[in-house]
Amino acid sequence: MIIALQRQLPKLINFRHFSYVNKNNKYFIQTIRPFSIMSSQKDHKLCMIPGPVEFHEDVLTSMSTLATSHVSPAFIPVFGESIQLLRKVFLTEKGQPFVVSGSGTLGWDMVSSNLVEPGEDALVLNTGYFGDSFSECLKVYGAKVTQVKSEIGERTTIQEVSDAISDKSYKIITITHVDTSTGVLADVKGISEVVKKQSPNTLIIVDGVCSVGCEELRFDEWGIDVVLTASQKALGVPPGLSILVASERAIEVFKNRKTPIPSYYASWAHWLPIMNAYESRKGMYFATPPVQLIYALNTSLKQITSIPLETRFEQHKKASNRIKDALDSLGLNFLPKNREAAANGMTAIYYPEGIQPADLLQKVASHNVVIAGGLHRAIATKYFRVGHMGISATEPERKHLDTVISALTDSLKELGYSGK
Repeated sequence: MIIALQRQLPKLINFRHFSYVNKNNKYFIQTIRPFSIMSSQKDHKLCMIPGPVEFHEDVLTSMSTLATSHVSPAFIPVFGESIQLLRKVFLTEKGQPFVVSGSGTLGWDMVSSNLVEPGEDALVLNTGYFGDSFSECLKVYGAKVTQVKSEIGERTTIQEVSDAISDKSYKIITITHVDTSTGVLADVKGISEVVKKQSPNTLIIVDGVCSVGCEELRFDEWGIDVVLTASQKALGVPPGLSILVASERAIEVFKNRKTPIPSYYASWAHWLPIMNAYESRKGMYFATPPVQLIYALNTSLKQITSIPLETRFEQHKKASNRIKDALDSLGLNFLPKNREAAANGMTAIYYPEGIQPADLLQKVASHNVVIAGGLHRAIATKYFRVGHMGISATEPERKHLDTVISALTDSLKELGYSGK
């Protein structure tokens, strides 16, 4: 009855957000919000960092619900549908989604505590700050970590992976699809192929925090075992959701582990029944889910899956080339060594000689655009970062790319940079 109301009512009247109350087995509309409320966002500095990104008005409005129980008959189907929609975004039929309150960092804890037992070997492909951090997390849970560290701006080669896995049998290999600190894009498909061939028992783990929703990533086709991400980047939802999808093989490894899971909150033993219950349209409690964020996630996932994912990937490639071409024409140099190794959802750029980090960031902000400084510890003061994912890439009519290019061009000129 609830689902039927949700599907039919928007076709009949111009309203959004319903709250249903069960009285004597009859459902009544309790709360109604008009579409007009989301017609525009207040003026603000355009957020063009590599996450959080700019959010669609409908996503923000979806959060404007009155207090709602996490086991409300209005909320349960929304959560359940969101779990199912995630499979479409990750391009998997049988992968198990987890949606948990937390940041993308929680995904590292879930992988480390559920899939790796103390003393087991983990291989980390490191292309920046987040490879260092994932390594640290794995060590906390007792893993023996080996790193393949790339030079700044370079990505791990297939030969380097082949050489590493020929020396030792690893329980997992972790790949940072896009390291947000460097803007380097890993060859997940190529790496997965060599791992499947040379070390088929090794679980393939992808940190997709800065890639899911903007970079090509095919969970089933590429034989990935876990992809972890967060809500605030290309998925286009405010921060607060840690999202992870695990393969059937990964779930079996978790179920057959020999030692206790050394985490309470991150344990799949607690979360798997919750995900299964909500997907079956039943409520269950372990820890309170962020109801309003899941409403927002549901809205964003529907937007994302309304067009073929191939189209979305191409939109981000086009946006990336637009930004990079414009900055290249100004004579700026990029942190990734070449375009093939450069992310499509963000760009990392070296400051021109004579331009101070604080000066450029503040000058760009004076043009009502926010960009990010450097994050990689070794070169943090030498470069800056621009995000171009989500609606900034998929809805060119918003002119976010035009705005950030103009702000950077004008700011550099005002700081005395003459370009090429």
